[in-house]
Amino acid sequence: MSSGLSGYLVLAGVTAAGVLLFVAAMLARRLLAPRAPSQAKASTYESGVDPVAGGWAQTHVRYMTFAFLYLVFAVDSVFLFPWALVLRDKAINRASLLEMGIFAAVILVGLAHAARRGLLRWTLDN
Repeated sequence: MSSGLSGYLVLAGVTAAGVLLFVAAMLARRLLAPRAPSQAKASTYESGVDPVAGGWAQTHVRYMTFAFLYLVFAVDSVFLFPWALVLRDKAINRASLLEMGIFAAVILVGLAHAARRGLLRWTLDN
């Protein structure tokens, strides 16, 4: 057999094994899990409180803004930690310094924009 095709055979074997393990787990759950259906188990449940009123609720846009700010800082930390490890090993060159400078500048522009809009205040007035 050609060596170029062996990689695909390994990939197909791993995929088939993954699918088989998934199917086996689902079948085992179906056979072994206890079943005791009731009206209470079929009802809607949210955070330990019975739902009241309709299922639609309006959410303030500021929560989405907080989520975006969290995402910016999470991506920032995920990118900075590996870069700091490379810096610690002194295997860094000018290209990576330029790359980090551009990245930090983009993060600072986002932070300045959030501060200008008043999103970093502790109290939020409507």
